[in-house]
Amino acid sequence: MMWILILGELAVFGALFVGFAVARALDPVTFDASQAHLDGLLGGLNTMVLVTSGWLVAVAVQRRASSPIVPNRSHRTAMLGAMAFGGVFLAIKVVEYADKIGQGFTPETDMFFQLYYLMTGFHALHVVMGLIILGIVTWRDSPENMETGAAFWHMVDLIWVLLYPLVYLLR
Repeated sequence: MMWILILGELAVFGALFVGFAVARALDPVTFDASQAHLDGLLGGLNTMVLVTSGWLVAVAVQRRASSPIVPNRSHRTAMLGAMAFGGVFLAIKVVEYADKIGQGFTPETDMFFQLYYLMTGFHALHVVMGLIILGIVTWRDSPENMETGAAFWHMVDLIWVLLYPLVYLLR
């Protein structure tokens, strides 16, 4: 069932990415001017934070799989670290949103910011959902549960690794 959810979410984000690319092609001047107000450093930091979190999830799954009958609990430490990095990602995103809104850049500013808030906000919602899923699979920590939670979390990573350059870097 998780793979059906993941494929559906990838399709939704794929449609958003195509919509963003089309809107950019129709109004490149506005998109370039608005994109210049984004903080690529914070976006890059968030990329490193989320990729590190994904690595910790992979470590947790590997540790849990290596001791399926009597786990040594080190997998939980890795998973809690992954969740902490997920929280850091959200905190950085809140700082970034507060900065943009403080500068007067809201979803009503233009199409770029409308799509920026839609795509990054939808992704942030997936991070929150992912943290809930990671919490559940850490508590109910069978190898199968851990792998299922990891699959969702890696989808969240993948989406950001595609979203970051599309929104923050490509001109």
